[in-house]
Amino acid sequence: MLQLDHITVIAPSLAEGVLHVRNCLDLDVPFGQRHAYMGTHNHLLQLGDSVYLEIVALDPEAVAPGRPRWFGLDDQDQVRSDWDEGRRLRGWVARTDVIDAVLAGREDIFGAKVPLPANDPSFDFAIPNDGSLPLDGAAPSIIDRRGKPRSMAAIADLGARLTSFTLEHPEPAALQTLYRSLTIDRPPDIVRGPKLRYRARIETSGGPRELT
Repeated sequence: MLQLDHITVIAPSLAEGVLHVRNCLDLDVPFGQRHAYMGTHNHLLQLGDSVYLEIVALDPEAVAPGRPRWFGLDDQDQVRSDWDEGRRLRGWVARTDVIDAVLAGREDIFGAKVPLPANDPSFDFAIPNDGSLPLDGAAPSIIDRRGKPRSMAAIADLGARLTSFTLEHPEPAALQTLYRSLTIDRPPDIVRGPKLRYRARIETSGGPRELT
């Protein structure tokens, strides 16, 4: 029902996000796009098998969207706190072609379906009412591209490939039960840890690297 779509570095600013990924992977991730409908912008990098990395941040030059932004980006104090704790790879997005079925009975986790862009929707994204990350990022954000695959042609391919993706969490059993109920293809491996934290092992031309 769900497939790994992309992993997200949620940054206080794009410059900080790009620098962090450069320090981790020794790669300069190019600019992706502005989301005028969300007041955010990103940099994008292919990771193989139609999976990619997104570095996303609030766009300080954008007009406020008139609704909560995605990825918890309205709460800049929390974004900064997580960043300073080293929790920078902060979440992931799963894709589906049946978003209504995924959300049914789970709106308290994932939020409501939001057609985007609002004036001419091309995809649906589930966003909690306050814009926060689902289960503080332990559950994926959900995207439905309405039957159209994400074009990878516009995303830079610098040879990086995702080899493993791990979520540390103090209550792994409960999350594993949720993940099984969602029938997720290629979910993160869930292991016990003191606090929610993601780690991605990525093969690069310079050898294996870890993004956190």
